[in-house]
Amino acid sequence: MIAYDTTLRVRYGETDQMGYVYYGKYAEYFEVGRVELIRSIGLSYKSIEEQGIWMPVADLVVKYRKPGRYDDLLTIRTMVRELPRSSFFTEYEIYNESQELLVTGSVRLAFFHAERVVPVRVPAFILEAVEKQWPQQP
Repeated sequence: MIAYDTTLRVRYGETDQMGYVYYGKYAEYFEVGRVELIRSIGLSYKSIEEQGIWMPVADLVVKYRKPGRYDDLLTIRTMVRELPRSSFFTEYEIYNESQELLVTGSVRLAFFHAERVVPVRVPAFILEAVEKQWPQQP
């Protein structure tokens, strides 16, 4: 498993009238975590796209447990529990500063050839970057 934590402070414009994080913002927070996890393994979305690969979201699941609030400092934990093959599956946990679990979820990304706009298996350069970070089994 690979895990990466990043933090983000809730801005006023991300909240509803009650001062809670607007429910749709959590998908954006997942993206923040995913982008930083990908960066932590030596890639970036820009470098992936420059090699002719798109990674659109195929599935999104969000489970709301407690509301995030304006000015909370959130920790977004992004996890990869399985090596990518035909898709890239990430799981998420979002905590507030008191370490209360607010939200869990998952995203499955597909791999597409950008020019032909057809699905492809995980490109070798992405799989290699993930495998380099993968814990070795004893």
